[in-house]
Amino acid sequence: MTAEHPGFEDNGRDGRIEFVDIVDENDNVVSTVTRAKMRRDVLRHRAVFIVVIDDSNRVLVHRRSPGKDIWPGWLDFAVGGVLRPGESYEAGALREVAEEIGIDHVELANFDDGEARPYDDDEVSLLGRCFLVNHSGPFTFRDGEVSEAWWVPIDELEQLTRTERCLPDSTALLLDRLLSRHD
Repeated sequence: MTAEHPGFEDNGRDGRIEFVDIVDENDNVVSTVTRAKMRRDVLRHRAVFIVVIDDSNRVLVHRRSPGKDIWPGWLDFAVGGVLRPGESYEAGALREVAEEIGIDHVELANFDDGEARPYDDDEVSLLGRCFLVNHSGPFTFRDGEVSEAWWVPIDELEQLTRTERCLPDSTALLLDRLLSRHD
């Protein structure tokens, strides 16, 4: 934690300061700041969400590690995260899939129209691109961001969001679209 901003780490997992591009509503970069400043000031940034689905129409759900800088220990039905400065959505999605679940060679599908969608609340402001990956594992949780994972049938996701703390950005950007895909 930094002295002036308790609760926010300025260093990445490797000990170096992480930087993030801040974007406007049209996805144009307006500045680059530390990840800690982005979190503290709730600045709009780019992120990716990758739903991993298997041939049985189940979604890989995971519990975030207790060390995450936001929503530690909550459930998520997408892997992904914040893009690095200058990183494309596709490159970020491939990196995140490799880092979080250990899949190095995967085919990404745009979840729908391939457009970045906004999500804003009191804790997060982002433009997110959503992707879909069909893969049944095995998975290796390389970077320590996932504490456990399991499969959930798509038609049980809505109930999961009622009984567990699920990431609000993933829920807002993906849940209805996943459920309509299942219908």
